[in-house]
Amino acid sequence: MKRGHLLLLLFLAISVVTSAIAVVHSKYRSRELFAELKRLDRQADRLDIEWNGLLIEHGTWGAPQRIEVEARKRLKMRLPGADEIVVIKRNGG
Repeated sequence: MKRGHLLLLLFLAISVVTSAIAVVHSKYRSRELFAELKRLDRQADRLDIEWNGLLIEHGTWGAPQRIEVEARKRLKMRLPGADEIVVIKRNGG
């Protein structure tokens, strides 16, 4: 064989090995990123469930009935009687 053919064969062999290593690395990185994506999907699902729970809790705590119960219990508030209500009329416009 000629020297040029040997150099070409050596270059092609090095190229094939380099390409194979690049393919293996690419596949490995792809698997790493896919595993991270799945982990982040699970985290997003957990956060979504927590968010929905917080929305329900917010609705519960802010419900008028709950506020009235807490006002009566904690602050000893009550509805005024008819004789305790004063109406103030504004003159003019």
